Amino acid sequence: MIANESSIADVNPVPLTSLDEWEEDVIKRYPDPAQINKDKSEEEFRNYEEPARDGVKEFYRLNHTYQSYDFVMEKRADYLKFDKREMPIWSAFDFLNQLVDDSDPDTDLDQMQHLLQTSEAIRNDGHPDWMVLVGLIHDMGKVLCLFGEPQWAVVGDTFPVGCAYSDKIVYPEFFVNNPDFANEKYNTKLGVYTQNCGLDNVHMSWGHDEYVYHMMKDYIPEPGLYMLRYHSFYSQHRENAYDHLMSPHDHEMFKWVALFNPYDLYSKNPNQKTWAELKPYYQDLVAKYLPANLKF
Repeated sequence: MIANESSIADVNPVPLTSLDEWEEDVIKRYPDPAQINKDKSEEEFRNYEEPARDGVKEFYRLNHTYQSYDFVMEKRADYLKFDKREMPIWSAFDFLNQLVDDSDPDTDLDQMQHLLQTSEAIRNDGHPDWMVLVGLIHDMGKVLCLFGEPQWAVVGDTFPVGCAYSDKIVYPEFFVNNPDFANEKYNTKLGVYTQNCGLDNVHMSWGHDEYVYHMMKDYIPEPGLYMLRYHSFYSQHRENAYDHLMSPHDHEMFKWVALFNPYDLYSKNPNQKTWAELKPYYQDLVAKYLPANLKF
């Protein structure tokens, strides 16, 4: 796997063996209801203290320590200029395919295969083609690794910054090390926001979701943009922890987030068509919605 730890993370243990380990952890926390073993309790599924999860726990220690309001604003100012690189979307996918961890015994799927399984499941269920495109590009923001971003600033459950951190976020105890935790400006329920101000007025923790949303916001219909921006916002779309920031429009749009989420987490098709078979369709789909080159 490509080394992508920043100088901050270099002094700490490596948090994850692969970027996909976080997604595997999400599935353990929120398993497909159809696959739940009836003999297991919810508490057993949401057991964060298993030794096998040490990497995930360390990941969230770093994530919750450094994802502050100032950190997010710094990353937004840097990356949302989209002045790092310009390339076709297919070059970005080629890079993503380098992120698979060959030492991981549990998966041999590269990033492109995961994206295709997600998008093909959406297409097979007859959803609009823009939603199929969302399935294809929803993890494209992981190209942040190309610019040396650490794992805790690329993946992970997302959450608002600038207000109190909810105890519904995984490993909330690690926020005590975040500089915003004791800052009176940011540690109240509303913080810098107002009641039901709407999520478009709220700054989310930095990562691939926020990055790809801003990259695509001129090209994709609004429901698709909600899918991209909030598909990792589990403390809201699974726990309803931030209703006090949500507007009625947000609640309506989150129906689309809920529709998308199972395709992201649970789409596994052993009979997936090859890329050679699928390529003509996806080339036409990308050309329909996106420019020939994207700015990163």
